Amino acid sequence: MLAGIALLLGLSGEALRPGPDLTGATPVWTAAEPTGREVDVELVLAVDMSGSMDLEEARIQRAGYLDALRHREFIDAVRGGLIGRIAISYFEWAGSVNESSRVDWRVIESAADAAAFADDIAAKPITTRRGTSISNALTYASGLIDTNAFLGQRRVIDVSGDGPNNLGPPVVPARDTAVRSGVVVNGLAIIIRPTGVGVRLDRYYGDCVIGGPGSFVLPIHNPDDFGVAIRQKLVMEVSGRQPSVRIIPAASLAAMDCLIGEKMRPGFFGK
Repeated sequence: MLAGIALLLGLSGEALRPGPDLTGATPVWTAAEPTGREVDVELVLAVDMSGSMDLEEARIQRAGYLDALRHREFIDAVRGGLIGRIAISYFEWAGSVNESSRVDWRVIESAADAAAFADDIAAKPITTRRGTSISNALTYASGLIDTNAFLGQRRVIDVSGDGPNNLGPPVVPARDTAVRSGVVVNGLAIIIRPTGVGVRLDRYYGDCVIGGPGSFVLPIHNPDDFGVAIRQKLVMEVSGRQPSVRIIPAASLAAMDCLIGEKMRPGFFGK
């Protein structure tokens, strides 16, 4: 395991609590005899390209996704599913969703499929924008899942980010709405630089962003670890494997303020 990568571990080495498993979630559909619409996973990659990331970091992050999608471990995970194919979509976001970055739903069941999908992502220009709206990203990703043509045994949003929500609606209601519809939200917390809000981003993601059965957050502390970390995350999401966790009492962790990002905005307390 590379230094700086720790599944469900905080900066001090403590395990994060699993994301909320909200009651009332829509039951996951189970395939009996697969058809062309049926896939093991409907997976949306929602990738942060906010202005707090410089262009070099943005390029490294993009390259990490491209390498992961082309890697044999990812292809083996796809082929190892009950049906042996997944449906996947990709977009980038900041204060709002960059719809021009979107690569629409594709079925992946071979290395050629995955390479073509990665090539389409690579063809998009890399741009960063102001603000961080995880809530807008989750709402947009949920819409992509709800309106696609596929029937997945699992439905997953994979959201990356390097800061807390600071624009748009609060993040918790957006997360809860996704989870209630049967979607699992996993997180990639990019902790290469301090967030400037005085909170551990992996804790924030653990308490405020991820949710659903088996949800997890993976912190990244070093740009060199992007490729391996993203690949490990995609393999777990496609295969349905659960990360190992060390359970600690919830009372030992102070409650996270899920509005911490919004409170840094000028004029917030005057509303």
